[in-house]
Amino acid sequence: MDTYNWDRLPVEQVIPGVTRQVIHTPSMTILQLKFNRGALVAMHSHFHEQVSMLMKGKVRFELDGQEIHLQAGEILRIPSNALHSAEALEDAVLLDVFTPARTDWQ
Repeated sequence: MDTYNWDRLPVEQVIPGVTRQVIHTPSMTILQLKFNRGALVAMHSHFHEQVSMLMKGKVRFELDGQEIHLQAGEILRIPSNALHSAEALEDAVLLDVFTPARTDWQ
């Protein structure tokens, strides 16, 4: 059995205003992302299915041309290969789960 603690995992600066912490398992990757208000993750896609759970704040997603606003406690599923971006409307914390595991980050 593996146990993890976000307070003990390395913090990586992804882009200005966004940090991430990563947990890899054989079949999935789990991220904790912290956004400063105004931070923007540019439009992109990947073959992984993604579930984004907003723990704190407000985030605007664009997903395949549709604008989606999430508040704390809401969850968004991003299908495989879907074009998407995210912008923090206020300071925010997201937990993301990717399947299969993100081997490009290991």
